[in-house]
Amino acid sequence: MARYVLRRLVVSAFVLLGISAAVFFMLHLVSESPGRVVLGQRASPEAVAAFNREHGFDRSVITQYLAYLGQLLRLDLGRSYKLNEDVATLLAQYAGRSAMLSLAGLVVALAVAIPLGILQAVRRNSLVDRATTAVSYVLYATPSFLLGLLLIAIFSQALGLFPAEASQSHSPWVVFTDPWAMALPVTTLAAGSITVFAQYQRSSALDQLGQDYIRVARAKGLPERLILLRHLLRNACLPLITLVGTLVPTLLAGNLIVESLFNYPGLGLLFLNSLHREDYPVLLAYTLIGGVLTVAGNFVADLLVAAADRRIELRK
Repeated sequence: MARYVLRRLVVSAFVLLGISAAVFFMLHLVSESPGRVVLGQRASPEAVAAFNREHGFDRSVITQYLAYLGQLLRLDLGRSYKLNEDVATLLAQYAGRSAMLSLAGLVVALAVAIPLGILQAVRRNSLVDRATTAVSYVLYATPSFLLGLLLIAIFSQALGLFPAEASQSHSPWVVFTDPWAMALPVTTLAAGSITVFAQYQRSSALDQLGQDYIRVARAKGLPERLILLRHLLRNACLPLITLVGTLVPTLLAGNLIVESLFNYPGLGLLFLNSLHREDYPVLLAYTLIGGVLTVAGNFVADLLVAAADRRIELRK
């Protein structure tokens, strides 16, 4: 197990290195001179050149990237051009709220999708299965921003049940302290994942229902509920663990839409505001966070699957 973990850590380190290089060079190609961004369009060319020299932006791209790697090793994400604050400080202010929003959306999605997928598998080709599959495809094809607008129009404006704007509290626990105001954002974020999880769970459960251990359990006369909970559920959820790890960046991308739509003060809204301001250190740091979460999600998912099924470690 230790060798497996070490191998995965080495691979993850190289993947993160590649992500940091790709994002850094792409942002360098599309961005203006940092001096022009900071000093404004009315600044003289001499002032812009002096600013770039002072901060090392006149050096080659490779040299700037190596310097940036050195900053990352010191856990220094740079300084915001526009807000004049350390990027790490800015991210720390907003990360908790975004993390809790993503976690709430993930928990709701799994809580709905797992039993729904197993129900579809047990009642395969029934009216319930066909109707649920049809609804899932419709939800999957609906963009998150459109779904959010529909929820606002129906449950906020028409019925007046929930507020149209998310809670403006700066507490990371706002999902629990003000659930009424967070109901629509969490639902919007979870809806897309529910459809993917449910269909994936359905396919996995169908595969497990055809295995010998299910037939043996039924031949022993065990109650169907006991078979589903004790035997089917654990094995059918193993592939879902890996899927959850790969969908972590999807939740992060979903936060961009949800936080913008519901004016929720999180990392997604910070990213969009930084994009409008051309604040590239913040954009670079946010993208790197997405890469880290992607790699970490896959790494943790592989460890959990390997711990649940020892045969996987042997195959790898």
